[in-house]
Amino acid sequence: MKSDVLVAYPLRPRQMALLEEAYTVHRLDLLKGDDREAMLAEAGPRCTAMVVNGHVAIDDAFLARLPALKLAACSSAGYDQMDVAAMTRRGITLTNTSDVLLDDVADMALLLMLAARRRLVVGDRYVRSGDWGRQGMMPLTTSTAGKRAGIVGLGRIGLAIARRCEAVGLTIGYYGRSRKTGNDYAYFDDPVKLAEWADILLVATPGGAETEGLISAAVLDALGPAGSLVNIARGSVVDEPALIRALSEGRIASAGLDVYYNEPHPDPAFAALDNVVLYPHHASGTEETRDRMAQLVIDNLAAFFAGKPLLTPVNGAGAVRQAK
Repeated sequence: MKSDVLVAYPLRPRQMALLEEAYTVHRLDLLKGDDREAMLAEAGPRCTAMVVNGHVAIDDAFLARLPALKLAACSSAGYDQMDVAAMTRRGITLTNTSDVLLDDVADMALLLMLAARRRLVVGDRYVRSGDWGRQGMMPLTTSTAGKRAGIVGLGRIGLAIARRCEAVGLTIGYYGRSRKTGNDYAYFDDPVKLAEWADILLVATPGGAETEGLISAAVLDALGPAGSLVNIARGSVVDEPALIRALSEGRIASAGLDVYYNEPHPDPAFAALDNVVLYPHHASGTEETRDRMAQLVIDNLAAFFAGKPLLTPVNGAGAVRQAK
């Protein structure tokens, strides 16, 4: 008899086919209202595993509908909308997919940094509009090589960003709850101190209540009028009104953003600014990486039902907190 698995967020087509072949799948993601409640009432008590994503809010009340649940396999790196403490109390292990998206997310951080500092979008528009021919060369931009990059959150993704920043000639410093071993980067115990030191601040810390508003007005002021901010973490980590004011008033030079406080409807003030490069929370959005993320969910489910160690546990015995 196949085991029951609840799907609160779909996987890629190939992995959905594998899921449906191996398990009795209950597609909660396709239902709304009364139909959703009916499925939870009927199938919820039988499901020992669930497929989720960082866009799914999981609280204690929802978990109470799934009394047999022991695994929540998340197809994203972030899980800040999930009550991990409630899962742990109920003996539910959460897994995520940080390791397989490192390269694409780190690449995007580098891309946003260079695009913001070299005004790539402005330059593209300058050529397309014909202003180059009418007005001559566009104004000079700011070099990146030789500057200081401060990374907020030196987990796996932060380390991947650091290595790329080193490759383009940047000196690395970082902020975190504690000093990390295995590197000789400058450590700062306060994000304001890091921002004072840095020319570029790259945010790669997890979201959630612990980091909400971490990049505050004070941090942005410390970064200064020649500084750049890059955020590939979560929108909640940055005080967005303070960031918009800093960009509008020239208190920082530029920003590159993949994430926003209100997704998918970010503050329209960003669209009016030409010193910010915007990307639609798509840093991991490549065919290859999304396939690997979905496959890791399948592999965690297979390990769980085979009684083997989970590949990427977030909580519980043997868990390793992920970078984003």
